[in-house]
Amino acid sequence: MHQYLIELASLMAIFFFAIVSPGADLAMVMRQAMTHGRREAIITSFGVGTSLMFHVTYTILGLGLIISQSIYLFNIVKWLGVAYLIYIGVKALRAGKMEMPEVDSAEIIQKKRQSGLKAFTLGFAANALNPKPVFFFLSIFSTVVNAHTPVPIKFGYGFVMASCLILWFVGVSMFMTTPRMRAAFARASQWIDRTSGVVFIALGIKLATEKSA
Repeated sequence: MHQYLIELASLMAIFFFAIVSPGADLAMVMRQAMTHGRREAIITSFGVGTSLMFHVTYTILGLGLIISQSIYLFNIVKWLGVAYLIYIGVKALRAGKMEMPEVDSAEIIQKKRQSGLKAFTLGFAANALNPKPVFFFLSIFSTVVNAHTPVPIKFGYGFVMASCLILWFVGVSMFMTTPRMRAAFARASQWIDRTSGVVFIALGIKLATEKSA
């Protein structure tokens, strides 16, 4: 159990930088909040979190299949993961300051309401149709999680990660419609990018030095 707690803590430390860094999912939730309102943004957040479990499911099952049947295929995915992690790390380091449009909270409330199903689908599709999480989860699971960790435990990791993702975006939905909060996030976005960039590059280098299973 102690080993699993260490693995979970390591995963969450890495995942933290991934979820707070400005990206497509954050942009979607913020757009929902500023265009349709808090309710729609929260529902979209649940869509994104549900989609994350979709990625986790086929990543865990697929990774196990690759390891058990072909070291060659695993190494291909491994080096794709290395390239991806270093790429997003460099991209984060080079990112500029995030600009936040000025939107009046009163204007947001007056926007046309969106159906719950549509709001959920937007969040799910935005994340599910993005190929980047494939390499991200393959990278962190192959680097941090022991190959002998039981599959149910791995799914437990995924559930915790999805729950934290939902909580983060619900928080964004609650506060990002406030001008003061939008401005604060914009000021901190560069430092968030730089820190996460270093973490992703270091993780890519660590994965590159790992020996084949």
